[in-house]
Amino acid sequence: MTTQDRGLHARVLDSLGPAITAGEYPAGSVLRTDELAQRFEVSRSVMREAVRVLESMNLVTSRRRVGVTVLPAPEWNVYDPRVIRWRLAGTDRPRQLRSLTVLRSAVEPVAAGLAARNATAEQCARLTECALGMVATSRGHQLEGYLVHDIEFHRTVLGASGNEMFAHLGDLVAEVLSGRTHHQVMFEDPDPAAVTLHVRVADAVREGDAGRAESLTREIAEGALQELDILAP
Repeated sequence: MTTQDRGLHARVLDSLGPAITAGEYPAGSVLRTDELAQRFEVSRSVMREAVRVLESMNLVTSRRRVGVTVLPAPEWNVYDPRVIRWRLAGTDRPRQLRSLTVLRSAVEPVAAGLAARNATAEQCARLTECALGMVATSRGHQLEGYLVHDIEFHRTVLGASGNEMFAHLGDLVAEVLSGRTHHQVMFEDPDPAAVTLHVRVADAVREGDAGRAESLTREIAEGALQELDILAP
């Protein structure tokens, strides 16, 4: 695929994916590849590649002589970062944010406890660096800068757990945090208590205190759910 084709392919996905996840094409809708290619003004090969990506996410299924059929939402790969991003961009954002935040609250405290047992010196230093970066960007409406440190903090916790399944949730958590910021489901400045909790988690992990790391991370998750009650009820 050429550079131009990749650009066209991304444009098709960024239009068709959100339309499907927003329900503009209800489950059972049949789309014709040729008609889609004409609509998006792309070649059939570009359109077929875009459909293959949507199939990999279980958003659609494609059959010769039938066309591209939109699958029901329960069949979607809801862990795919792009599906998460598209759903967060739609009208179902509050429910999607809550679902993902509840998932985080179940996973991240356990991951933090494991990180306190398994983190390397380098990972501990990285956590402290990220936490201090969050402190430095937590005032003055610096949400984009704060987001960079916040994402890296949580990626590091998940990776430091030593559990490869947890580590692979890093992209999912990144999409949740990005979605909250970019769709204004955050206060203009982060909650000072939440920022302090991240610093304390970094300390607990560095000190090898698994119980405290888990408990503090659970407080962060509970606080995130309380924010959703206010900002995305």
